[in-house]
Amino acid sequence: MTEHKRPESSVRKGFAREDWNARYAGSELIWSAQPNRLLVSEVAGLEPGRALDLACGEGRNAVWLAEQGWRTTGLDFSDVAIEKAARLGTSRGVDVDWVVADVLEHVPERGVFDLVVVLYLQLPHDELAQALHAATGALAAGGTLFVLGHDTTNLTDGYGGPRDPSVLFTPEDVVAELDGLTIERAEKVRRAVPLDDGEATAVDAFVRARRHC
Repeated sequence: MTEHKRPESSVRKGFAREDWNARYAGSELIWSAQPNRLLVSEVAGLEPGRALDLACGEGRNAVWLAEQGWRTTGLDFSDVAIEKAARLGTSRGVDVDWVVADVLEHVPERGVFDLVVVLYLQLPHDELAQALHAATGALAAGGTLFVLGHDTTNLTDGYGGPRDPSVLFTPEDVVAELDGLTIERAEKVRRAVPLDDGEATAVDAFVRARRHC
Protein backbone atom coordinates (compact mmCIF):
# COMPACT_ATOMS: atom_id res chain seq x y z
CA MET A 1 0.00 0.00 0.00
CA THR A 2 1.41 3.37 -0.93
CA GLU A 3 1.86 6.28 1.42
CA HIS A 4 -0.75 8.55 -0.17
CA LYS A 5 -3.46 7.09 2.06
CA ARG A 6 -3.60 7.43 5.80
CA PRO A 7 -6.49 6.79 8.21
CA GLU A 8 -6.12 10.04 10.12
CA SER A 9 -7.21 11.93 7.00
CA SER A 10 -10.83 11.34 7.94
CA VAL A 11 -10.74 11.43 11.73
CA ARG A 12 -12.87 14.60 11.81
CA LYS A 13 -14.48 14.36 8.39
CA GLY A 14 -17.23 11.81 8.92
CA PHE A 15 -15.31 8.77 10.18
CA ALA A 16 -15.57 7.74 13.81
CA ARG A 17 -13.23 5.51 15.80
CA GLU A 18 -15.58 2.60 15.14
CA ASP A 19 -15.25 3.07 11.38
CA TRP A 20 -11.48 2.85 11.49
CA ASN A 21 -11.56 -0.02 13.98
CA ALA A 22 -13.69 -1.92 11.46
CA ARG A 23 -11.25 -1.11 8.67
CA TYR A 24 -8.28 -2.20 10.77
CA ALA A 25 -10.01 -5.42 11.83
CA GLY A 26 -8.34 -7.60 9.17
CA SER A 27 -5.24 -9.55 10.08
CA GLU A 28 -3.09 -7.95 7.38
CA LEU A 29 -1.59 -4.47 7.59
CA ILE A 30 -3.54 -1.88 5.60
CA TRP A 31 -0.44 0.26 5.16
CA SER A 32 3.13 -0.73 4.40
CA ALA A 33 5.21 -2.12 7.27
CA GLN A 34 8.18 -0.12 6.01
CA PRO A 35 8.93 3.28 7.59
CA ASN A 36 8.40 6.55 5.77
CA ARG A 37 11.42 7.12 3.54
CA LEU A 38 11.84 10.81 4.31
CA LEU A 39 11.63 10.13 8.04
CA VAL A 40 14.38 7.55 7.69
CA SER A 41 16.71 9.99 5.95
CA GLU A 42 15.98 12.88 8.31
CA VAL A 43 16.40 10.88 11.52
CA ALA A 44 19.67 9.28 10.41
CA GLY A 45 21.83 12.03 11.93
CA LEU A 46 20.00 12.34 15.24
CA GLU A 47 21.15 10.85 18.53
CA PRO A 48 18.40 8.46 19.74
CA GLY A 49 16.45 9.57 22.80
CA ARG A 50 12.73 9.68 23.54
CA ALA A 51 10.39 9.78 20.54
CA LEU A 52 6.65 10.37 20.15
CA ASP A 53 4.69 9.31 17.06
CA LEU A 54 1.35 11.14 17.08
CA ALA A 55 -1.42 9.33 15.14
CA CYS A 56 0.84 6.34 14.59
CA GLY A 57 -1.73 4.08 12.89
CA GLU A 58 -0.43 0.52 12.64
CA GLY A 59 2.89 1.60 14.09
CA ARG A 60 5.35 1.17 11.25
CA ASN A 61 7.27 4.37 11.99
CA ALA A 62 7.16 3.97 15.77
CA VAL A 63 8.48 0.40 15.48
CA TRP A 64 11.25 1.50 13.14
CA LEU A 65 12.29 4.26 15.54
CA ALA A 66 12.46 1.74 18.37
CA GLU A 67 14.66 -0.46 16.18
CA GLN A 68 17.05 2.49 15.84
CA GLY A 69 17.36 2.80 19.61
CA TRP A 70 14.68 5.41 20.32
CA ARG A 71 12.53 4.99 23.43
CA THR A 72 9.31 5.38 21.54
CA THR A 73 5.69 6.18 22.35
CA GLY A 74 3.09 5.57 19.63
CA LEU A 75 -0.36 7.13 19.97
CA ASP A 76 -3.51 6.57 17.93
CA PHE A 77 -7.25 6.83 18.60
CA SER A 78 -7.97 3.39 17.12
CA ASP A 79 -7.52 0.62 19.69
CA VAL A 80 -7.56 -1.95 16.87
CA ALA A 81 -4.70 -0.11 15.11
CA ILE A 82 -2.74 -0.02 18.35
CA GLU A 83 -3.27 -3.76 18.84
CA LYS A 84 -1.84 -4.37 15.37
CA ALA A 85 1.02 -1.96 16.09
CA ALA A 86 1.82 -3.86 19.27
CA ARG A 87 1.92 -7.13 17.34
CA LEU A 88 4.22 -5.57 14.75
CA GLY A 89 6.55 -4.39 17.49
CA THR A 90 6.59 -7.81 19.12
CA SER A 91 7.29 -9.51 15.80
CA ARG A 92 10.26 -7.20 15.28
CA GLY A 93 11.55 -7.64 18.84
CA VAL A 94 11.17 -4.06 20.10
CA ASP A 95 9.31 -2.42 22.96
CA VAL A 96 7.10 0.60 22.27
CA ASP A 97 4.82 2.40 24.71
CA TRP A 98 1.47 2.20 22.88
CA VAL A 99 -1.26 4.68 23.86
CA VAL A 100 -4.90 4.66 22.72
CA ALA A 101 -5.97 8.31 22.66
CA ASP A 102 -7.28 11.06 20.39
CA VAL A 103 -4.57 13.52 19.36
CA LEU A 104 -7.01 16.36 20.07
CA GLU A 105 -7.75 15.20 23.61
CA HIS A 106 -4.49 13.68 24.80
CA VAL A 107 -1.90 16.02 26.34
CA PRO A 108 1.54 14.41 26.00
CA GLU A 109 4.21 14.91 28.63
CA ARG A 110 5.65 18.37 28.22
CA GLY A 111 9.28 19.00 27.43
CA VAL A 112 10.48 15.39 27.47
CA PHE A 113 10.64 14.12 23.86
CA ASP A 114 13.76 14.47 21.75
CA LEU A 115 11.75 13.72 18.60
CA VAL A 116 8.06 14.20 17.81
CA VAL A 117 6.72 13.03 14.45
CA VAL A 118 3.37 13.96 12.90
CA LEU A 119 2.92 12.13 9.61
CA TYR A 120 -0.08 12.45 7.27
CA LEU A 121 -2.41 13.74 9.96
CA GLN A 122 -5.12 15.46 7.93
CA LEU A 123 -7.41 17.56 10.11
CA PRO A 124 -9.21 20.86 9.55
CA HIS A 125 -6.70 23.66 10.06
CA ASP A 126 -7.85 24.73 13.53
CA GLU A 127 -7.65 21.14 14.77
CA LEU A 128 -4.31 20.56 13.09
CA ALA A 129 -3.04 23.68 14.86
CA GLN A 130 -4.19 22.21 18.17
CA ALA A 131 -2.32 18.97 17.49
CA LEU A 132 0.81 20.87 16.46
CA HIS A 133 0.73 22.96 19.63
CA ALA A 134 0.62 19.75 21.67
CA ALA A 135 3.51 18.34 19.66
CA THR A 136 5.54 21.51 20.19
CA GLY A 137 4.90 21.45 23.92
CA ALA A 138 6.13 17.87 24.15
CA LEU A 139 9.58 18.71 22.76
CA ALA A 140 12.57 18.72 25.06
CA ALA A 141 15.35 21.30 24.71
CA GLY A 142 17.20 20.39 21.55
CA GLY A 143 14.30 18.24 20.38
CA THR A 144 13.22 17.90 16.75
CA LEU A 145 9.70 18.12 15.33
CA PHE A 146 9.02 16.37 12.02
CA VAL A 147 5.75 17.18 10.21
CA LEU A 148 4.82 15.66 6.86
CA GLY A 149 1.52 15.56 5.01
CA HIS A 150 -0.26 16.09 1.72
CA ASP A 151 0.36 19.59 0.40
CA THR A 152 -2.53 21.78 -0.74
CA THR A 153 -1.15 21.73 -4.29
CA ASN A 154 -1.43 17.95 -4.38
CA LEU A 155 -5.04 18.50 -5.42
CA THR A 156 -3.97 19.91 -8.77
CA ASP A 157 -0.33 18.90 -9.18
CA GLY A 158 -0.05 15.52 -7.46
CA TYR A 159 -1.48 12.04 -7.14
CA GLY A 160 -3.70 10.52 -4.44
CA GLY A 161 -4.47 11.91 -1.03
CA PRO A 162 -7.73 13.38 0.23
CA ARG A 163 -9.79 15.55 -2.11
CA ASP A 164 -10.99 17.87 0.67
CA PRO A 165 -8.82 21.03 0.68
CA SER A 166 -9.76 21.81 4.28
CA VAL A 167 -7.59 18.92 5.52
CA LEU A 168 -4.58 19.75 3.35
CA PHE A 169 -1.86 22.23 4.30
CA THR A 170 1.28 23.97 3.15
CA PRO A 171 4.66 24.20 4.88
CA GLU A 172 3.79 27.81 5.68
CA ASP A 173 0.60 26.71 7.46
CA VAL A 174 2.66 24.47 9.73
CA VAL A 175 5.40 27.02 10.38
CA ALA A 176 2.77 29.55 11.49
CA GLU A 177 1.88 27.26 14.42
CA LEU A 178 5.41 26.54 15.66
CA ASP A 179 6.09 29.43 18.01
CA GLY A 180 9.41 29.14 19.81
CA LEU A 181 10.97 26.67 17.39
CA THR A 182 13.76 27.19 14.91
CA ILE A 183 12.69 26.13 11.43
CA GLU A 184 15.36 23.98 9.79
CA ARG A 185 13.42 22.96 6.68
CA ALA A 186 10.03 24.00 5.33
CA GLU A 187 9.31 23.01 1.77
CA LYS A 188 7.20 21.07 -0.69
CA VAL A 189 8.63 17.65 -1.49
CA ARG A 190 7.72 15.31 -4.31
CA ARG A 191 7.22 11.63 -3.58
CA ALA A 192 7.10 8.76 -6.06
CA VAL A 193 3.97 6.61 -5.82
CA PRO A 194 4.31 3.20 -7.48
CA LEU A 195 1.33 2.09 -9.57
CA ASP A 196 0.49 -1.15 -11.32
CA ASP A 197 1.29 0.44 -14.66
CA GLY A 198 4.09 2.79 -13.74
CA GLU A 199 4.65 5.59 -11.25
CA ALA A 200 2.92 8.79 -10.20
CA THR A 201 4.12 11.75 -8.12
CA ALA A 202 2.53 13.13 -4.96
CA VAL A 203 3.26 16.55 -3.48
CA ASP A 204 3.83 16.70 0.27
CA ALA A 205 4.39 19.52 2.74
CA PHE A 206 7.42 18.95 4.97
CA VAL A 207 8.61 20.87 8.00
CA ARG A 208 11.49 20.07 10.33
CA ALA A 209 11.97 22.31 13.36
CA ARG A 210 14.02 22.28 16.55
CA ARG A 211 13.60 23.61 20.07
CA HIS A 212 16.89 25.13 21.17
CA CYS A 213 15.95 26.16 24.69
